[in-house]
Amino acid sequence: NAVPLEREIFFWSHFRPTISLLHKMGLFLQARPRHLNVLCDVSGKVPLTACGFDLRSLQPDQRLENLLRQVSAEDFEKQNEEARRTNRHAELFALYPSVDEDAVEIRPVPECPKEHLGNRILVKVLTLKFEIEIEPLFASIALYDVKERKKISENFHCDLNSDQFKGFLRAHTPSVAPSSQAKSAVFSVTYPSSDIYLVVKIEKVLQQGEIGDCAEPYMVIKEGDGGKSKEKIEKLKLQAESFCQRLGKYRMPFAWAPISLTSFFNVSTLEREVTDVESMVGKISTAVGRGGSVGERRTLSQSRRLSERALSLEENGVGSNYKTTTMTVNSFFKQEGDRLSDEDLFKFLADYKRSSSLQRRSRFPSLGLLRLEISPAPEIINCSLTPEMLPVKPFPENRTRPHKEILEFPIREVYVPHTVYRNLLYVYPQRLNFANKLASARNITIKIQFMCGEDASNAMPVIFGKSNGPEFLQEVYTAITYHNKSPDFYEEVKIKLPAKLTVNHHLLFTFYHISCQQKQGASVESLLGYSWLPILLNERLQTGSYCLPVALEKLPPNYSMHSAEKVPLQNPPIKWAEGHKGVFNIEVQAVSSVHTQDNHLEKFFTLCHSLESQVTFPIRVLDQKISETSLEHELKLSLICLNSSRLEPLVLFLHLVLDKLFQLSVQPMVIAGQTANFSQFAFESVVAIANSLHNSKDLAKDQHGRNCLLASYVHYVFRLPEPPRDPPKSGGAATLPDPRYHTYGRTSAAAVSSKLLQARVMSSSNPDLAGTHCAADEEVKNIMSSKRRGVCVGSTCHLRLVFVLVVQHFHEELALQMVVSTGMVRETVFKYAWFFFELLVKSMAQYVHNMDKRDNFRRTRFSDRFKDDITTIVNVVTSETAEKINISLAFFLYDLLSLMDRGFVFNLIKHYCNQVSLSAKLTNLPTLISMRLEFLRILCSHEHYLNLNLFFMNSDTAPASPCPSISSQNSSSCSSFQDQKIASMFDLTPEYRQQHFLTGLLFTELVAALDAEGLHPLQRKAVSAIHSLLSSHDLDPRCVKPEVKVKIAALYLPLVGIILDALPQLYDFTGNDASVGKNRANGSDEDQEGTSAINQNVALAIAGNNFTSKTSGTMLSSLPYKQYNMLNADTTRNLMICFLWIMKNADQSLIKKWIADLPSMQLNRILDLLFICVSCFEYKVSARWLSLTAKSRDVKARLEEALLRGEGARGEMMRRCRAPGVLALPVPAFRLNENLRWRKEQTHWRQANEKTKAELDQEALISGNLATEANLIILDMQENIIQASSALDCKDSLLGGVLRVLVNSLSCDQSTTYLTHCFATLRALIAKFGDLLFEEEVEQCADLCQRVLHHCSSSMDVTRSQACATLYLLMRFSFGNFARVKMQVTMSLASLVGKAPDFNEEYLRRSLRTILAYAEEDTAMQATPFPTQVEELLCNLNSILYDTVKMREFQEDPEMLMDLMYRIAKSYQTSPDLRLTWLQNMAEKHTKKKCYTEAAMCLVHAAALVAEYLSMLEDHSYLPVGSVSFQNISSNVLEESAVSDDTLSPDEDGVCSGRYFTESGLVGLLEHAAELFSTGGLYETVNEVYKLVIPILEAHRDFRKLTSTHDKLQKAFDSIISKGHKRMFGTYFRVGFYGSKFGDLDEQEFIYKEPAITKLPEISHRLEGFYGQCFGEEFVEVIKDSAPVDKTKLDPNKAYIQITFVEPYFDEYEMKDRVTYFEKNFNLRRFMYTTPFTLEGRPRGELHEQYRRNTVLTTMHAFPYIKTRISVIQKEEFVLTPIEVAIEDMKKKTLQLAVAIHQEPPDAKMLQMVLQGSVGATVNQGPLEVAQVFLAEIPADPKLYRHHNKLRLCFKEFIMRCGEAVEKNKRLITADQREYQQELKKNYHKLKENLRPMIERKIPELYKPIFRVESHKRDSFHRSSFRKCETQLSQGS
Repeated sequence: NAVPLEREIFFWSHFRPTISLLHKMGLFLQARPRHLNVLCDVSGKVPLTACGFDLRSLQPDQRLENLLRQVSAEDFEKQNEEARRTNRHAELFALYPSVDEDAVEIRPVPECPKEHLGNRILVKVLTLKFEIEIEPLFASIALYDVKERKKISENFHCDLNSDQFKGFLRAHTPSVAPSSQAKSAVFSVTYPSSDIYLVVKIEKVLQQGEIGDCAEPYMVIKEGDGGKSKEKIEKLKLQAESFCQRLGKYRMPFAWAPISLTSFFNVSTLEREVTDVESMVGKISTAVGRGGSVGERRTLSQSRRLSERALSLEENGVGSNYKTTTMTVNSFFKQEGDRLSDEDLFKFLADYKRSSSLQRRSRFPSLGLLRLEISPAPEIINCSLTPEMLPVKPFPENRTRPHKEILEFPIREVYVPHTVYRNLLYVYPQRLNFANKLASARNITIKIQFMCGEDASNAMPVIFGKSNGPEFLQEVYTAITYHNKSPDFYEEVKIKLPAKLTVNHHLLFTFYHISCQQKQGASVESLLGYSWLPILLNERLQTGSYCLPVALEKLPPNYSMHSAEKVPLQNPPIKWAEGHKGVFNIEVQAVSSVHTQDNHLEKFFTLCHSLESQVTFPIRVLDQKISETSLEHELKLSLICLNSSRLEPLVLFLHLVLDKLFQLSVQPMVIAGQTANFSQFAFESVVAIANSLHNSKDLAKDQHGRNCLLASYVHYVFRLPEPPRDPPKSGGAATLPDPRYHTYGRTSAAAVSSKLLQARVMSSSNPDLAGTHCAADEEVKNIMSSKRRGVCVGSTCHLRLVFVLVVQHFHEELALQMVVSTGMVRETVFKYAWFFFELLVKSMAQYVHNMDKRDNFRRTRFSDRFKDDITTIVNVVTSETAEKINISLAFFLYDLLSLMDRGFVFNLIKHYCNQVSLSAKLTNLPTLISMRLEFLRILCSHEHYLNLNLFFMNSDTAPASPCPSISSQNSSSCSSFQDQKIASMFDLTPEYRQQHFLTGLLFTELVAALDAEGLHPLQRKAVSAIHSLLSSHDLDPRCVKPEVKVKIAALYLPLVGIILDALPQLYDFTGNDASVGKNRANGSDEDQEGTSAINQNVALAIAGNNFTSKTSGTMLSSLPYKQYNMLNADTTRNLMICFLWIMKNADQSLIKKWIADLPSMQLNRILDLLFICVSCFEYKVSARWLSLTAKSRDVKARLEEALLRGEGARGEMMRRCRAPGVLALPVPAFRLNENLRWRKEQTHWRQANEKTKAELDQEALISGNLATEANLIILDMQENIIQASSALDCKDSLLGGVLRVLVNSLSCDQSTTYLTHCFATLRALIAKFGDLLFEEEVEQCADLCQRVLHHCSSSMDVTRSQACATLYLLMRFSFGNFARVKMQVTMSLASLVGKAPDFNEEYLRRSLRTILAYAEEDTAMQATPFPTQVEELLCNLNSILYDTVKMREFQEDPEMLMDLMYRIAKSYQTSPDLRLTWLQNMAEKHTKKKCYTEAAMCLVHAAALVAEYLSMLEDHSYLPVGSVSFQNISSNVLEESAVSDDTLSPDEDGVCSGRYFTESGLVGLLEHAAELFSTGGLYETVNEVYKLVIPILEAHRDFRKLTSTHDKLQKAFDSIISKGHKRMFGTYFRVGFYGSKFGDLDEQEFIYKEPAITKLPEISHRLEGFYGQCFGEEFVEVIKDSAPVDKTKLDPNKAYIQITFVEPYFDEYEMKDRVTYFEKNFNLRRFMYTTPFTLEGRPRGELHEQYRRNTVLTTMHAFPYIKTRISVIQKEEFVLTPIEVAIEDMKKKTLQLAVAIHQEPPDAKMLQMVLQGSVGATVNQGPLEVAQVFLAEIPADPKLYRHHNKLRLCFKEFIMRCGEAVEKNKRLITADQREYQQELKKNYHKLKENLRPMIERKIPELYKPIFRVESHKRDSFHRSSFRKCETQLSQGS
């Protein structure tokens, strides 16, 4: 009565010598073929010995030397500790890279003010020539934005003429400046777009004729046309030379060419970043600078990063995507004389962009050549000139051709304060209308001059020259359009404005007619008239568009004092063109850092100037005159209006405005004998400006909301506005330059910032530069030393005002104004308090520095009144606006800690923290905690934080404080460790909070945040603050010494207590890990479905209860449960690293004493914390790093070598850090991982595709080092606990906790370094507690065995030798309990080989050999049976490995693999633990293949096995009665019944001891099975499973689980209702194997279960492909039909597969019970397929000769089963005659019609399809033909009468159904189908008529009675009954 086995395994003790599955296996192992194998010889008829493959033939690994030597436990622990202490990392946080989202303490350093430069491109003009070269040509280049219709750069002029052509013009070029010979220019673009064009305009020397006439030679003559062409060219050259000599200084338009810059500014990026473009204004110089030379000019891409993808050259393709490109233009547009204006140009460009019409109209047919090289401009350009022609360093002297920087005209405002002296004027003559003038005005040019008087000699040389001429000119002529009286002009005249302008400065325009024909004695120029434009109007620069009149005669004296439009009447009167109407259009634009071009600013500066300088009253301001008496009133009015000025000029002159306002705020003036105080007005004006700047959307803010312009001003520009102590005499020392900015020097950041902090406002330019511009600079210097207008940008000139001797200190005045402010001003002050706080701090620092008070006591540095004001300010903040300016106040107090008395500041902090909690406005607790956290985090980031917290015991070991406070000097009074109770040191006590003020506050907030409910961001913020602090200590060079770190760690000891209290809140990193040893089986549903919280096991361990599976009958989830506020993974990880840092750096003797005093419950909490830490710091490698690492075998070999060397990683890493270049080398990079080895290749990936190999190496190195160091700290802690527990009574419970942590660490990815130490600790633990291990900690030991065995299969021999030694010691010390050891090790191996994908049996077998060697060498144990038992166990393990090898062979054949696993599981029928393990292995394999039903069945079998043994142990009514209770789920489950006599008893030692042989284990298995059934769509089975679970849950009153169970049941029932017939179940195929190649599979038949809707070709292709790989494609053949196979006709050298689709088959009685679709697809054992044939042997024939064979197959087990193929055990065949075939077909067709008719909702298409097949006119072998064949005549054979009648009745029903279908279709059709319906109806009636005679013809014999029955009584009964009925009715009526 033993259960039948396909492979027998008997056990001695619990295992009998194994019978091999396969005799040929040894051959496969020794010479494994390349192709896949098929399982053959499954009977195992030839028995092998237990160790069929002798372990002794293998070479063992190296053994540990001292393993078997007797050493005391204390010495063992000491050796381990010494080994762990070597090669450790000093700085834990150096290995823990973290991006801190909450780093509020970082105050970004604002960027240094500097000149604004946009995206810069370098344009070099390489070639400009036409096919014929006859005259000089001149090019000018500029940028235009078509969309904005704006010219966006000034002109760049260049001259590429040959020396011959330059010689033509020698008479007109008196000198040639080197700057005019530039052929390359740097253009700047702030707002890139795809609409920007580079426009090249070409001019030539004026000559007679229209532009078209002059261009004609270029279009007609070709260079290569022979002699005539050469003669023409020479003639033209001579002609051109004569024109040049006569008219060389006049130009005419000639041609132009547009070049699109779309490709330079990546359009796709631009479209995405439109918002950034819009918001870019003002953000240019204000982003946070991180390195680089601040004083250097940088492109926009470096100087501002507005977002991840700022619109810079790099991002727009001009750096990374775009390389230097040479652009070639081969044809040009001809200029048209009447279309020269910019408006015309924009129209041309728009047309050019849209179409080619323009190109067709006006291109030159002849080829010219213009070649430009365009590239991104480098950051530093040698030999470049600014737009003012000043050289920029570096500027080599020998360089002849410089690069010119071209000034940009941005399309929108650029909000960057002026930092360079710039004073340029651009004049654009546009149009002149002389249409009504005399005929003489035809070839018109305008001479433009900048005059400082009215005399001709007063023309100033300030006009910038063009190419190949002087640098500056006195006059310039516009280009001439031949014979045009109303010409358009496109000239740009660039003028360098004098620094000091007077009323005499004006622009003079002289109009001439130029005669092109040479006439005897006639002048070239004929004067036509004059016009002018005064530069100043009411002391203000004139800019804008003007339409000026033209005077036709010489101008009168003093004309320049008036504007041309408003000249007073003269005598004699001036003769005007067009009667003094405006005929000359002109536009004037200024780019100036001197002239504000804003009325409010103009007035303010003028009035300030009048205060500072000796001026004569009344003074003129704009159009009003101001007397001395009204000066004060006007100035106050100006201060009020100052904020009304436009934002752009206000920003441009911001530094000067603020300087002036601060000057006014502290210095009372005496005006007209009266003291005038402007403090309040100036302060309010500053507040208004700050408000405007913050409110502007165009200006950037930093992460704290600070306006970047103001931050930059305070940081670099502001200095105390106090008068000099020794005022210089007038004009004296001021001549020395005192520059705040080195404008053109591009010096280093340090130099610039120091200059900025020392100096006042800037100089105009660098006086050190030599060159032609010195004279101009002298002029600026002279102005700065004399009295000046307030508009000049700033200087060193000193105040010439009478100031009151009692001068208010700025910081005191500012604090006072903040205190006394009211209303909106007060609100704004505190809204933007950061600005005023930083002003206060900087002014205080400068005050202390200036007054030499650095060495004074802090409490005497500042006045008591000032301290009172500071206190008042803090009180105001606390009571009114704390929430808004919390961070600003924190930074303010942070700064005050460095300047003021720290006791005073601490009082402010204490007051703030107390009061802010009581504030009525802050009722929201999370907001309150968050505020206090940010506030404290900023304060704790102070550089003297540790000293402020009195962290050290005595002052001699304290880190040197650069600025020691009084309190820090007296800190030696701090009480020592010995005076405190050790336990209280780990708690947050009131004494601690008093002594360590800031840290105490921070810990208090941490506790509050952890207790707050559901606030993950708040908790993250709190933990992040602590983490940031510890990180800064760890990496602080002042805290390197270990003794200092010990004291710092002591400061943070209370954090340990806080973390332990928060243990239930920590994230459980083991939650998503399914690996063995993580003990997740008993976790509640809530744990597994919700966030990954601490599971119930951990919760119980925290409570001190170790839940053991056998003794406890209580369900976990029924225990009391507190809802904790869980932390997320990152927050937990940060908290854990802080805990580990304290444990690493704290005094170890102190830790040991603390542990020794703790109760066991607290120790268990610590162990649970360490358990979480292990999983938290598991090593996770980058996938990309692995892929890169694996590319080269050579590199891999080097890596192996590096990893196996014993040297520590720290030294190598440090060396690497000191040598930055090493990273670039590919091979040495690997050598950094010395002593680290990542074992597993399957890890959690993260994206790192953008990183280089070297960076990934570095990351892998650091990550590995962190994992190792964290785990070693955890190991240190465990050793401390083990040592402490030796003296305690609770060592039993602690041992389990320690083991759990160690097993968890072994199940994570670890380095060989850590594994070595971990195994050493394990061995010490085994030596110390070996006798207890398998007595108490069975579950942990099972996991331990599995993890150690897993490491025995490691490819690293170091790890293997350590694991082998540990496993051997485990066996040796558990010798008294060896049966359990054998059971656990064997189960572990069975589980391991079934699950671990990276498992290597070769290495494991070698490890088994090593353990055998230990047993043989262990002399102490030789006298015992131990060596024999070990050998026996190893043989058993070896036999399991054989199975494993075989499973590897069949990885590609899932069916064969599952068969093999099934047989292995079957063979363990007498070993429940192992059978359970293999059933679970099978479930996992099925789940991976998505065979969820089969996986669920495996678990149901496992649960039945558990139930069987539980019923033997316990007699509870609520438990299932063995496997019988599972019959409703599957009839197959009965095979789990333990009915055999030799079945082991569950109370035997070591049997059924796994975690699943418990009630909770049973529930867990069933719940998992239910989930899988639900996933597989078998919802009815879910109900059956839960019928077994619910009684158990009810018995345990586990209402939470009952709730979730009923929820799941409801979902299952809902799914049944909603899905109905839409559910898909499996598809079944019969597969037969034929041929000797299949071995024992030959002539075997199986039913395969495939996924729903699998087609025959799919399975055919799969099997053919697989077996083709096994035997070779040419040897495999698929039999295409389902007819019986005749083996004699088959090729013996081939393998044949026959595949047939089969359907479930049921007898009629079965159909009564199988009502639903599910029931017809569940618990299936019989299947049918049909084979058509004829008696002649053909498969198909005529209707009357068509037979059919129905074959019914019965399988060994019912589907679904624990595998997807089941062998066929019975075969039945039925042959149907032709008429029977016809009856079946007609029944089927009738059924189809019935289904289509009654379908709900109706499906018209389906109905019409079935109907068409039934009544259609052209149906081959259709119903009519069937009737004609079988019903036309009555059969001669009486045996066929009944078949004939049956077919007739079928047809009768069929025709009736057709009629119903036609009627139904009539109701369903649409209007367009009426014809179709008529056709169907006609066909139906035709068919009915044809069938009528056959249907109505009956066989008389069938209706004759066979024998007469005398039944009168019955008839009379019936008749009498009817009669009675009739009489009753008649009576009733």
